[in-house]
Amino acid sequence: MIWLAVSAIGFVAGLRSFTAPAAVAWGARLGWLPLTGTRLAFLGTTAGLIICTLLALVEYVIDQLPKTPARTTPGPLGARAVTGGLSGAAIALAAGQSLAAGIVLGAIGAVIGAFAGYQARTRTVKALRAPDFVVAVAEDIVAIAMGLLVASRI
Repeated sequence: MIWLAVSAIGFVAGLRSFTAPAAVAWGARLGWLPLTGTRLAFLGTTAGLIICTLLALVEYVIDQLPKTPARTTPGPLGARAVTGGLSGAAIALAAGQSLAAGIVLGAIGAVIGAFAGYQARTRTVKALRAPDFVVAVAEDIVAIAMGLLVASRI
């Protein structure tokens, strides 16, 4: 079960790179994720929470800009793998599991989430003939809900 949660938080990072760390920070701050005394305890601090939340909010805006590169290109994909690995590590540590396994499974989940999210978004826009903005906002909501669900269930 824990490895599914680690992969799922990585998947969230694949959808929105900073939503996963923000969800983990909120989870730590609200006492859902016991990160105190771990290498990632900083995520539960006031500064960690503010930084992660602001980065997520900025990403929601940047995602709407026409010149934003696809999440599956090397730079954005790499960023997602890093934030997925970080978030996966936090979930694993909170459950008393391996940091290294959390990093690897979180990063793999992020790569899967990036490609799956890209396909789902582009196909939904075409199928519904909906504006990309509408589908992107729906994807934001899914990422936030999924991230908070994972962070609250450990």
